Amino acid sequence: MATFPRRRKQGVTPKAKKISRFSRITRPKFDAEGNKVRRRGVYLLPNAFTTAALFCGFFAIIMAMSYKFEHAAWAIFIAMILDGLDGRIARLTNTQSEFGAQYDSLSDMVSFGAAPALVIYEWSLHSLDHKLGWIAAFVYCSGAALRLARFNTNIEVVDKRFFQGLPSPAAAAMVAGFILIMTDFAPDLDWAPLTMAWVSFGVTLFAGLTMVTNVPYYSFKDVNFRKSVPFIVVFLIALALALVSIDPPKVLMPIFVLYGLSGYAVYFWRLAKGKPVSIVQTDDESNDPSERH
Repeated sequence: MATFPRRRKQGVTPKAKKISRFSRITRPKFDAEGNKVRRRGVYLLPNAFTTAALFCGFFAIIMAMSYKFEHAAWAIFIAMILDGLDGRIARLTNTQSEFGAQYDSLSDMVSFGAAPALVIYEWSLHSLDHKLGWIAAFVYCSGAALRLARFNTNIEVVDKRFFQGLPSPAAAAMVAGFILIMTDFAPDLDWAPLTMAWVSFGVTLFAGLTMVTNVPYYSFKDVNFRKSVPFIVVFLIALALALVSIDPPKVLMPIFVLYGLSGYAVYFWRLAKGKPVSIVQTDDESNDPSERH
């Protein structure tokens, strides 16, 4: 005998399909106009470089606690290279984000603020009496924090061709380079630990205080790497890499010392000419917030 489906009663709606919790998470969302809303996330490639720089800063602290100061200094240099790459990679791949900018600032505080201060203190500053050693280290650490905070708040009004104060990676490289070059020259100089500590005290204070000055430092951000250059430029780059590979500490340290003094030289030269250097934005170009130094 044939059977027929029962007629659905009027006013009775079918049971709604039960939606699991996981399907609610993975279900796409749409805005008022029916367009699919892109879920929030972070870009992997530039933030991976930032994380690597953060790890180098953490590794430098661990090495300083283990009295392996050369490893700590080289870790700071590697962090500086990685920090310079993350922002450029973000621009080249069009993956800039506010999260990446803030994450980069926090990474810089560890790699170029806390790590160099702790390394230089454990290496030499602890020999000073009357707590002068840790005071100098704290001045450097707080200078790096203030430098990064000021950069984040003034990024829209400062001329992108200049940094307002010594950049924190350059200050960290100056401290790390000083440790490396003194490690090489220490047997020849035959300095007493207290003498070395006072020299370290001066270098640390100079780097920390210069970060919070208004002295302008050339940023190299207006260099166009996509523009064609003469053949001699490529040859000079290869020559510079060869010179650095001969003895990195003895080559890198003078470079960063000259860069640290270049801001003062330009400032006083323009001041003597009656034309103080202005770091206020002078053109209509927008600053890129993907790099926080």
